[in-house]
Amino acid sequence: MLTYHASCDSRESSTLVRDALRMSRVFTRQEFYDLVWSKPMTHLAKEFALSDVALHKICKKHDIPNPPLGWWAKKAAGKPVKQSPLPKAKAGTSDRITIAAGQLGPEPEVIATARENARLLASSIDADAVLPANPIVDRTIAQLRKAKPSPINGLVTIEGLNVIKASVAPASIDRLELALGRIVAAAEALGIKLARGEKSASFQCDGETIGFSISEGVRREKHVLTEKEIAEDEAARKRRERRWKNPNSWDDMDFSTSFLRRPEWDYHPTGQLALELQQSYFLGGSPRRSFKDAKVQRIENMASDIAVGIAVLAAAKKDDQVKRDEQARQREEERRLRELALRRDHIAERRGKALDEVLEELAALDRLRRLVANLRGEEMSANAGRVVEFLALAERRLASREAALSADGLEQRFEKNKLFGDDDDHAFRPPYGYY
Repeated sequence: MLTYHASCDSRESSTLVRDALRMSRVFTRQEFYDLVWSKPMTHLAKEFALSDVALHKICKKHDIPNPPLGWWAKKAAGKPVKQSPLPKAKAGTSDRITIAAGQLGPEPEVIATARENARLLASSIDADAVLPANPIVDRTIAQLRKAKPSPINGLVTIEGLNVIKASVAPASIDRLELALGRIVAAAEALGIKLARGEKSASFQCDGETIGFSISEGVRREKHVLTEKEIAEDEAARKRRERRWKNPNSWDDMDFSTSFLRRPEWDYHPTGQLALELQQSYFLGGSPRRSFKDAKVQRIENMASDIAVGIAVLAAAKKDDQVKRDEQARQREEERRLRELALRRDHIAERRGKALDEVLEELAALDRLRRLVANLRGEEMSANAGRVVEFLALAERRLASREAALSADGLEQRFEKNKLFGDDDDHAFRPPYGYY
């Protein structure tokens, strides 16, 4: 357990804070009470990477009194101050207080809030409590014990709807059972449930599904021939020599015994376990999702950190979906506006074309009127039969065009061509590849 002293210089203090935030810490109520009364809450909160509000909530949750407002100023001024005694723990409550690992770097507000809330809930986790049985954990361990290890790397691997995806050496199964029991119990303290998943068991947190797996590392070493392999290779070499001396016997040669293949590498389980939460790509970066054995920390002692990590990842996943939905909405709105502009251009083009056509027809109508008027004003001879027929055609065409360019005629034309109305965008199609 890491503790702090007011006498530490700034360099020592920053190092302790950085190391402390890499792992969870467990205090007794007395130890936490002494810590709270050893320095201002704002200073202690920074060392825990918590807000002073969250630290106050943890104290209230565990019935630990803390210095009132102005207490430290009075003490610094040499005035008499009174320290509230630590009351006895309430019946049925744990004497342990867990402060889960924090985050030094900046985080989005939604993620930071989720982390702080999860760490507040995690303060009640008691690593020494009796672990309740969990059917998925029990089924996972039972299947691991029955399965045969791989001849290549010595690991036992299982995966299925009602088990946890795992790949460990037989020697690590007992430790895995302890780790999984603690992790599931810590998760339940934060309202996170272990349930069957689409491919393997997963955590359910605030409506989000968080997949995960646990595996053991493997060390690769250059293969060194054993005495047995050396003897086998020597025997194979002698068989090949005999074959070379008697070429007629090649047809009967057993290549499986005359040319032995040896692996280039050997793989050995390291005993180091790692839990990986599902791979997710979030806008703006992803929270921590990997928890591994280290020199000063073992995965079975990281249950509270893992539970907080699951809660944070679920919050990040939910927030990311909100952002992606908003981006999709913005893209759709931009697409709609672009399409609306294209549609307006389409309508304007059709209307303009219709207007130009009417103007051209009016110009032609005016010329036709002048032609008919001129012919009517002339005296025609008895031999002007062809001109008379021509004039009759022109008069019929004039009447037809005048009718077509009248208000009623134009209304019928525009209705037929779907112009100057609600159907102005007739035959509009966005450009190919627009969507």
